[in-house]
Amino acid sequence: MLQSPPLRVLVIMPAWNESETVGTTVREVLAQPGPYDVLVVNDGSTDATAKVARDAGATVLDLPYNLGVGGAMRAGFKYAVRNGYDAAIQVDADGQHNPSDIALVLEGLQRADISIGARFANRGDYKVSGPRKWAMVFLAKVISGLARTRLTDVTSGFKAVNRRGLAQFIDHYPAEYLGDTIDSLVVAIKSGCVVTQIPVEMRPRQGGTPSHHPVKAAIYLGRSVFALLFALTRKRSSLPASDLTAAGV
Repeated sequence: MLQSPPLRVLVIMPAWNESETVGTTVREVLAQPGPYDVLVVNDGSTDATAKVARDAGATVLDLPYNLGVGGAMRAGFKYAVRNGYDAAIQVDADGQHNPSDIALVLEGLQRADISIGARFANRGDYKVSGPRKWAMVFLAKVISGLARTRLTDVTSGFKAVNRRGLAQFIDHYPAEYLGDTIDSLVVAIKSGCVVTQIPVEMRPRQGGTPSHHPVKAAIYLGRSVFALLFALTRKRSSLPASDLTAAGV
């Protein structure tokens, strides 16, 4: 049975050298009618990211060195479980994820355990091309079949999870972002988690330096095809949805 709408929501914001944008993004999130708590996972930044985030009103979790977005998110998911949150949602510090869409993505948790803010769902003008597009279309088609629902953007980071999703992700979410996150999504689906998507409109990056070069992103997406093939051979997780202590928290 799916959860009722979440009561306590944690916005997890991974940030690596995002001092230029993180303060504005945090303030935008806190201005939403949520209310939401904001956790900025400072991923080994060498600039003033942590100070700017705290000054803007966020709680900051400082990692001792750069783990990448996947490692930062896994730390954030564990924080959410340990502190009793009902749901968590990733919002990027660079401002591309529009905070006004947070409520829309969270609404998906009323019928699913994982709600994806989809960039390719007839809203907005975000586009990709070439091998990156081919990989994303292939991944979406295969995972749509597994989830038994149409998904167009399975690599989107704008993703919300309820307690069942959190229990899966703290156990299976990889440190390597993009490619290997496909594995955690497939395992969650095979373990009984329901997935849905909500159309969202991405904004241009508001400043700073992208953590992934487009070429590197294309390579990660290529690797994700191999991660998908391995994931399809894995057995479902034996983790009970309600047993959060079994997840190591």
